[in-house]
Amino acid sequence: MLIPKKVKHRKWHKGRLTGRATSKTKIDFGSYGLKSLGIAWVSSRQIEAARRAMTRFVHKGGKIWIRIFPDKPITAHGSEVPMGGGKGAVEYYVAIVKPGTIMFEIDGVEEDIAKEAFRLASHKLPIKTKFIKKER
Repeated sequence: MLIPKKVKHRKWHKGRLTGRATSKTKIDFGSYGLKSLGIAWVSSRQIEAARRAMTRFVHKGGKIWIRIFPDKPITAHGSEVPMGGGKGAVEYYVAIVKPGTIMFEIDGVEEDIAKEAFRLASHKLPIKTKFIKKER
């Protein structure tokens, strides 16, 4: 699973899920991409599940790029912990995905294979997605 090697601050504020993506909005590496239509926190487990679904479908053909990285730490307390006692321990990491972000890219496969691979991957993600082609 993807986690940062080193972080400047161990715990972050929650922040607000608003706005549209300003970076990672164009296909840079592959021929086809999976674009987000909504806004969500995508955990490292979900990214890994989507990656596995895609690689299993394309077998040895094609190259896959993961354009999002989970660098935001999410904290949690255990169940039945009384109020107080500070902020909980870091449980997992998430990537903040906004509408318009290209999450995955693929190259070296036919369009119908790429479309099916992205369809399988999209079922693993908590967000609506769209298949896009690179403009030539």
